[in-house]
Amino acid sequence: MRAAVVSDIHSNLYALEAVLAAIDDDAPDELWCLGDLVGYGPRPNECCAAIAARASVCLAGNHDLGVRGTIDIDEFSGDAGAAARWTREVLVPDAQAYLDGLAPSGTAHDVALYHGSARDPIWEYVLSDEAAEATIVLAGGPLVLVGHSHAALVAAERDGEIAGGLAGAGTEIDLSTGRFLLNPGSVGQPRDGDPRAAYLLLDLDARAASFRRVAYDVERTQREIHDLGLPDALAARLAAGQ
Repeated sequence: MRAAVVSDIHSNLYALEAVLAAIDDDAPDELWCLGDLVGYGPRPNECCAAIAARASVCLAGNHDLGVRGTIDIDEFSGDAGAAARWTREVLVPDAQAYLDGLAPSGTAHDVALYHGSARDPIWEYVLSDEAAEATIVLAGGPLVLVGHSHAALVAAERDGEIAGGLAGAGTEIDLSTGRFLLNPGSVGQPRDGDPRAAYLLLDLDARAASFRRVAYDVERTQREIHDLGLPDALAARLAAGQ
């Protein structure tokens, strides 16, 4: 069974379309999404519709929960808060209903899925060995997937030792020995120094994973952010992948 895994789309339709086209070429059996369909970007409704039509499993991220009203929107400050409030105003009923049905954790084919972490599926960023080890232990199985940090990451636990770090484009992981935590990176707002949209291709039968990046029309998304009056910083950071 082969699955494509995406996360942190953040209303960036052109990044999502580029990733979905690449996924079509890979022809996996399923598409999994680890949350944050909305927030920051200019096309929340279209992104929700695309994932609703394609994903067999989808989680809720913290921005999804804020926009739908599960989390107090005042938890989001600055540019994130401005974008969340704008998104809430423009969200159509179908997108609202789809977000309302999502949870921040789940499983698929015995793989544990969290938007944040096993300790805190909504808010915790897994960016340290300690956080990775805690989620691997709490998840209990050989493989766990997380999103939220907007960075493509791998952490491996073997013989009680944790090792890992950023997973650049083209990184291939042998999952046959040890326990692993993988983050596919962000489709719509990467923060690992590579502005290209990120996704993960997972082969559960071969016990292998491949980190992928796809170029998209960043300037088109930036223009829409500016045209809609969303914060300028949300457009500027897309070009740098930060």
